[in-house]
Amino acid sequence: MSDGPAVRPAGPFLHMPVPWVYVLGYLAGVGLQLVAPARVHDPSGAFTAFQVAGGLAVLAGLGLAGWAWRIFDKAGTSKVPGEVSRVLVTSGPYRFTRNPMYLGLTIAYLGEASALLEVWPLAFLVLVLAYVNWCVVPVEEKRLRAFDSYDEYRSAVRRWL
Repeated sequence: MSDGPAVRPAGPFLHMPVPWVYVLGYLAGVGLQLVAPARVHDPSGAFTAFQVAGGLAVLAGLGLAGWAWRIFDKAGTSKVPGEVSRVLVTSGPYRFTRNPMYLGLTIAYLGEASALLEVWPLAFLVLVLAYVNWCVVPVEEKRLRAFDSYDEYRSAVRRWL
């Protein structure tokens, strides 16, 4: 595989690691939450099963994303869309999903909104996922097609689940 010239990412957030897109989306939801509060009502005032499940989802999502991040780090390949990938990573969580970092961040995001009983961040998650799925992932996949084994990997492993 030749490194070739770097693909110039198209899109306002493709020059930064994607976790920041999730953070910015969540913060936008929190901002709207402050202006127009919308929460799931918990009349007991105690932790609900929903909040506990949300906390567990945060841990699971961050664990999945961190595991995938660590594998990229060990492989010495880029975690920023549009930058040259040194290797095609297909081990660990990449055996089950082509985007375990994004899947993990999505699970953590949902968990955080659930744990805090916030509604508005969920609306922004839809926008984050649309951006990641239709703007970020295609840039990455275009770069990965340079690997001879990518088409085989792509046909064997789903994009998300």
